[in-house]
Amino acid sequence: MRPTLRQMQYLIAIADTGKFGDAARAVNVSQPSLSAQVAEMEAGLGVALVERSRRGALLTPAGEELVRRARVILREVEDLKAVAKLGRTELSGRLRLGVLPTIGPYLLPQTTGDLRARFPALRLSVREERTVDLDERLQAGLFDTVISTPEDHPDTDYAHLFAERLYACGPPDDELTQGDGPLRLEHLRGRQLLTLGQGHRLSEITQDLATAAGATVSSEYEGTSLDAIRLMSELGAGIAILPSLYALSEARRDRGLHIRLIDHPMARRDIALIWRETSPLAASLLSLSGCLQNAASKLL
Repeated sequence: MRPTLRQMQYLIAIADTGKFGDAARAVNVSQPSLSAQVAEMEAGLGVALVERSRRGALLTPAGEELVRRARVILREVEDLKAVAKLGRTELSGRLRLGVLPTIGPYLLPQTTGDLRARFPALRLSVREERTVDLDERLQAGLFDTVISTPEDHPDTDYAHLFAERLYACGPPDDELTQGDGPLRLEHLRGRQLLTLGQGHRLSEITQDLATAAGATVSSEYEGTSLDAIRLMSELGAGIAILPSLYALSEARRDRGLHIRLIDHPMARRDIALIWRETSPLAASLLSLSGCLQNAASKLL
């Protein structure tokens, strides 16, 4: 018996999560249903694909090889579906969009009206991921396009959306954030900087800034969100480095937020709409990028 596309999707979910329960939640099915489908695939192929234990699920060598090939097959299937849309002049149907968690909550709500008016038949499926995970899922065909930093996605095409400058955020009584005007890099000398955990471009930029400024990046606290590092900075744990989309959105909402622009060429990141070089949706995605650019211009 040949494995079905659904069975291959389930096996990939197990490979990505390491647990049947987490895999079932990732593909929106019950755990018994997922387990039964994987067992049926194993029976049909006559080989064990998953080693089951109380600690989780490990792929056998045969399972690892099947997952590698299944990722390629599923990506080609998704591209095949996209080819069927080529005769249409506008985006329609479901578009799977991956986005940085430092971008999505602040940019996407501003685009809702424009997207509905411009692409009435489009259904946007959005998932937030770290930079490294966005690239992996894009290349595997699990996303049609992503909003991310282009230098982290080799062998792709993209449309530039906007450039973000970085801001320093600190407690209300800190002279660094009490002053007016932009900060120079030397103002950060000797300071402890707060940023997100590994796997984010923002954390790499912050480390480079710290090195150039003679500052340090906190080894005691790595934030899981911008809200988290902002809160820790306000409690006196260090100086949070925040991108402008978040910083300016929060400053408009909270007049008590103390932020100052960091005036240095290194204190910025470029954001783009990115897709695979082979994607047949490239022309339509350029139209989508225009809506995103317009939304960003109203926020920055």
